[in-house]
Amino acid sequence: MDKVAEEVDRVKNEWNDAFHQTLDRIKAIESYKKQSGSTDTNSLPRLNALAQDGLNLLSSLEFKLDLLAPQLLSDSEVEAAQSLLESWKNQSHNLRSSLRNANMQAKANMRKAAQEEREQLLGGGEESTIRRRNLQTKAGMTSAAESITESLRRTRQLMVQEVERTASTIETFEESTGVLKKAESEYKGHRSLLTRTRNLLSTMQRQDVMDRIILAVGFFFFSLAVLYVVSKRIGLLKLQRMATAAIKAGMVKQANQIPRDGGRNPVQANEDLIHRVAEPQERRVWDEL
Repeated sequence: MDKVAEEVDRVKNEWNDAFHQTLDRIKAIESYKKQSGSTDTNSLPRLNALAQDGLNLLSSLEFKLDLLAPQLLSDSEVEAAQSLLESWKNQSHNLRSSLRNANMQAKANMRKAAQEEREQLLGGGEESTIRRRNLQTKAGMTSAAESITESLRRTRQLMVQEVERTASTIETFEESTGVLKKAESEYKGHRSLLTRTRNLLSTMQRQDVMDRIILAVGFFFFSLAVLYVVSKRIGLLKLQRMATAAIKAGMVKQANQIPRDGGRNPVQANEDLIHRVAEPQERRVWDEL
């Protein structure tokens, strides 16, 4: 069976029990002081309080059924629960009317009993004296019982309020515990994230150091290569100049020793020879570079 259906059945049973108990209390109110000289165990205010508690219980059970009815599985069950709820409301209304009528009847019984007791007291004699004392004793006991009952009702009300306050406090504590657990889980997540971030930063720092070292070594080797190329270039140029100067000096010396022939200018012949010698030297230097 569905849990909602089980709860509906439980509410039905509780409502029937509460209805019969309330009906019995209303009947007790109606018969209060009905017979002259009868001794009632409960006073009229107590009976009214018990009947009122029963009516309040019936109202709360009707409210529960009103909440549970739409949650039933089939439409037929929902309609049956709603019709039952209407029947309960009508019966509760009839009980309230019966309670009012019972109180009116109880007051009439009390007036009638008081009239009979007055007549008996006015009759005189020892019997009336004993009866008067008994009535005083009963009145005192009734007053004391009503006082105790009222005190117990106030105590019960205070206990109910304290229980509700304690339940509210426990609920607040549970909510606070849930919030703290959530904060703890978030803190653990942040802590793991911070640990990963710290590891990444350490790796990036090591990588940065390695990059700096690689750049420094690369720059060092690049500088060495540049210096090597420059030094080679400067050395070859010096060698070229020295060779050119030596060739020029030798050519000039030969030109001065060779006689002129063919009407050719010896200076021009020396320059042509220098150019022919210098050009292969320069080409060889550029090829080496």
